[in-house]
Amino acid sequence: MKILLINPLSENEIMGNNPAIIEEERGYNPPLGLLYIAGYLEEFTEYSVEILDTQVEELSYPEIEDIIREKQPEVVGITAMTFTLVDVIKTVRVIKSVNKNIKVVLGGPHVYIFPNETINLEGVDYLVLGEGEEVFKDLLDYMDDYKKLRSIKGLVFKENGKIVNTGPSQLIENLDKLPFPARHLIPYKKYSSLLAKRAPITTLFTSRGCPYKCTFCARPHLGKIFRERSAKNTVDEMEECVRMGIKEFLVYDDTFTVDRRRVIDICDEIINRKLSIGWDIRARVDTVNETMLKKLHKAHCERIHYGVEAGTNHILKILNKGITIDQAKRAFKLTREAGISTLAYFMIGSPGETREDIFKTIEFAKELDPDYVHITILCPFPATKIYHMGLERGILKTDCWKEFARNPRSNFESPYWEENLNGEELQELVTYAYKSFYTRPIYIVKRVLKFRSIGEFKRKVGAGLRVLKL
Repeated sequence: MKILLINPLSENEIMGNNPAIIEEERGYNPPLGLLYIAGYLEEFTEYSVEILDTQVEELSYPEIEDIIREKQPEVVGITAMTFTLVDVIKTVRVIKSVNKNIKVVLGGPHVYIFPNETINLEGVDYLVLGEGEEVFKDLLDYMDDYKKLRSIKGLVFKENGKIVNTGPSQLIENLDKLPFPARHLIPYKKYSSLLAKRAPITTLFTSRGCPYKCTFCARPHLGKIFRERSAKNTVDEMEECVRMGIKEFLVYDDTFTVDRRRVIDICDEIINRKLSIGWDIRARVDTVNETMLKKLHKAHCERIHYGVEAGTNHILKILNKGITIDQAKRAFKLTREAGISTLAYFMIGSPGETREDIFKTIEFAKELDPDYVHITILCPFPATKIYHMGLERGILKTDCWKEFARNPRSNFESPYWEENLNGEELQELVTYAYKSFYTRPIYIVKRVLKFRSIGEFKRKVGAGLRVLKL
């Protein structure tokens, strides 16, 4: 059986109205979920599997159609994010126009949240709910054997016109048993990041699930149970990447620093193997200490991304972030002293937030003085606590995400929490926030002094010019 896995275009991404200038996503990142599925199929089946990353290849829809005609896959799997759903559906239409008998399977967070709406979209044959490696293999093994498929957890399909949802699959407890992502199936040398000092880069998961309960979190499909890979297994993957010529890693765990002992073990593995790499992580300000940060620096961790989100304790409490302003100050101070760069995430437009609160957040960002900030307007994502709060309190007038899931359209505008400030005011404030942070003379001088190459200078100046054009 010939399997083609597709990372769809994002030409019609519906979050395009939310400015975000300096971010780790600038550039192209490998489609890690598809790479895991491909690696699993290569290890445990005889199926022929290929990956098409339409974004990094910068393909047009006619070019995608030509590739489908050339490869003639029997099954196509597509990653479905809510924000790229319009492009997912356009891709499905292209596939079915080439050959209506090609089976189309969607997976990802969107289908987990909206299974009924998604299976009813034209051209969609199956959904995989949650983690896809084992479930997708089982689907391929028994495709069209509805009696057998009914016994496999994690599937949605139609039988005689009726929706069959077999319920969520069990989370994979032992992540070490999963084969490494099949990076050899993609043009891995094309992936880059604005923040990275080396190229190419790759993304890496060392754990799945997040035990924290922020009200804005939009990643339900990986569960709230923290599951970790061993230090050896993690660094074995890094070492494989180094042999491929990849020496820069963006660790995409929701929170890498949940288990401090494991963090130290991973660092020791890197140090003992003398790996010449650079890597960055996502962490909470209440999970780091001086010992850990010094060890991370010794293991060549160069950047830590902290989700601070707000500059006032009462907004942090509303977001159920579980941190305080003082903890953020301490974490940034210790990280700077350890010689590690920082990126701070902030949001404006949270429930109950006033203009005065937002200006306090902007000033707090300057006080923390990270190397980069990433500032967005809070969007009540589907299936989040904030979204349900918005519907209950009438801040959100309709269940707009469910409506969009039923009828994806490119002119859809994602909602804001317009309680004290409207969308236009929030847009103006986030633009002001970026300019206020990045055009400070002291910040500009410090960044110029840190440039290590002409290439880095050009990338960072380009980002700066985008800020000025906001």
